[in-house]
Amino acid sequence: MKTFATLAAAAMLCCAAAHAQTGAGAVAAGSRLDDVLARGSLRVCTTGDYKPYSYYRTDGRFEGIDIDMAESLAKSLGVKADYVKTSWSNLTGDFVAKCDIAVGGVSTTLERQKRVFFTQPYVVDGKTPIVRCADADKYQTVTQIDRPDTRVIVNPGGTNERFAKQFFTHANLSVYPDNVTIFKQILAGKADVMVTDASETLLQQKLNPGLCSVHPDKPFQFGEKAYMVPRGDVAFQQYVDQWLHLALSTGEYQAISDKWLK
Repeated sequence: MKTFATLAAAAMLCCAAAHAQTGAGAVAAGSRLDDVLARGSLRVCTTGDYKPYSYYRTDGRFEGIDIDMAESLAKSLGVKADYVKTSWSNLTGDFVAKCDIAVGGVSTTLERQKRVFFTQPYVVDGKTPIVRCADADKYQTVTQIDRPDTRVIVNPGGTNERFAKQFFTHANLSVYPDNVTIFKQILAGKADVMVTDASETLLQQKLNPGLCSVHPDKPFQFGEKAYMVPRGDVAFQQYVDQWLHLALSTGEYQAISDKWLK
């Protein structure tokens, strides 16, 4: 009887070990990392409307800091990067359905975190105003902006709209659909203020003489940018995190950033 019990216990242990090995193998085999390598392509979701991170050119090509970074990631994997154009309103849904990674100045939020994983952050950023230079002293604080006679303009679907609707409840708020030409609306006198990421305001004041970033070194709130990767896929997340860690540590990211910002 004791021998039978011993044999039964041993059999159960063997089955458990085999099951554990099979399970571990299944997890590894199911990683997006293996899919990308087998497919030979990295599917990259990006909006293409957010300089300096991602911009969709008239010739149908994408460019920017995060496009160069996506190309670097694809090269490290030995695959090509295939881009999927999306919008801020549809970013998370399109990423889950169509892509392996999402890039392009994506801010980390808890709402997005419910459906995706994020890599380690690569930029610390935050919301700050951009205005006509003559008005810079008028719009230093949320209170100064949140007045009925202030025309606040914002692009739809992302963290800019969420911030504006939360904090500018008294201002005259309008949603403008094109995040590329939205800054021209301020220059033309059709709007007074846009509050967006400090990194974007620094670039846009260079591209649009007459516009000034307001205290970009002291934004209204804390924010970070990272890349979206599939929720639950630790193997793929770890690979992308390690690649990003090396890019940040070796100066590769800084060189790419300087190329677009300086």
